[in-house]
Amino acid sequence: MNVPDTAACPPKASESQQRQLRQAARALARSGLVHAYGHCSLRLDDAHFLVCAAKPMGTLLPSDAGTVVRTTGPLPDGVLGEVRIHQQVYARRQDVGAICRIMPPQTGLLALLKRTPLARHGFGAYFAKPDGSGPVLWDDPRLLRDDAAAARLAETLGAGNALVMRANGAVVVGASLIEAVSLSWFLEEAARVETGLMALGQDGDHTRLSAEETVARQVVAGRVYERMWEHLTFADPEPLDPV
Repeated sequence: MNVPDTAACPPKASESQQRQLRQAARALARSGLVHAYGHCSLRLDDAHFLVCAAKPMGTLLPSDAGTVVRTTGPLPDGVLGEVRIHQQVYARRQDVGAICRIMPPQTGLLALLKRTPLARHGFGAYFAKPDGSGPVLWDDPRLLRDDAAAARLAETLGAGNALVMRANGAVVVGASLIEAVSLSWFLEEAARVETGLMALGQDGDHTRLSAEETVARQVVAGRVYERMWEHLTFADPEPLDPV
């Protein structure tokens, strides 16, 4: 039996996958989580993913198809250099089905102080680690346009669902695009609460959730991610698939 060469014959993304990727990109833009810069992707199989067209995400049209990229090797022509981040994360994390590279303003403000949001309310709880810390900080403002730097970032992310980059946005991962987009919004909301409490001088331990409260709020039942996706993609110009 002949075994297909997936390198020579990469998988073809379905129209539903292409459409959902465009919906995710536009939702991130409408929510102020990206601007002229940013990108998102969707895993296709163990060795390939689909990344959105290299355009400002809010400008993507139904005719703007994403590009299939391998998790190893050179990037295809026309694909943004920082898509190496997606390659390195997918290669290490079989649990990751989608990645959002975002530019959230309040998260970015915290990162300039070398801080990331802590579990102070429900949305912040989704990023809390057992030691009580929040998303990991990548303390390097340079663009990641070589494989070695992207590999170091993926190692720094580890098993987490978000990494905040000093002076350079954030990376959020999820099992699906619905989860990754929702967590992107959760991250920025957690940062908004953090910066708000800082302005009030109330960002001490007394405003943090306890370990028990944090675990209790890390709930995904009740269509938590799906409802946020429906909120963020409402009135999208392309028809939505049921979630």
